[in-house]
Amino acid sequence: MPPGSRTPWKDTSMESISVNDLAALGPGISIIDVREEEEYSEACIPGAKNVPLSRFQQSLGDVPTGRTVYVMCASGGRSSRATEHLAAEGYDAVNVMGGITEWYRNGHPVTYRDGGK
Repeated sequence: MPPGSRTPWKDTSMESISVNDLAALGPGISIIDVREEEEYSEACIPGAKNVPLSRFQQSLGDVPTGRTVYVMCASGGRSSRATEHLAAEGYDAVNVMGGITEWYRNGHPVTYRDGGK
C-alpha cells in the first residue's frame, strides 16, 4: 500500500491508516491523541495535540477543521470511537491503527515527559 493511503475500517465509512503510512506523510499534519492527560504526559508523538476521550464532546473546538485529522490513542480502540464521532460531525478524520504503541514499536519518535522513559 503506498504511503499515506487510507483504507475503510471494518464495515463502516471510517477510514484508518497504519503508523508507517502516517509517519511517511511527514510534518505538518494534524494528529489528535485521545488518551487521558496522565497517559499523554508520560509519552506522546511530537506535534500531537491531546484531546482526551473522557471530555471529547466538550473539546470539539480544539480539533482542527478544514483538514484531515489523524486520531490516535494507546492501541486503536478509543481512537476508533473518536474517529467515528468526528466523521459523524463532518470532520475528515482518520483512525491511526495500533496507536502510540504500534508507533513506538515501529521505531518512530516519541517524546517522553513527566517521568516517562
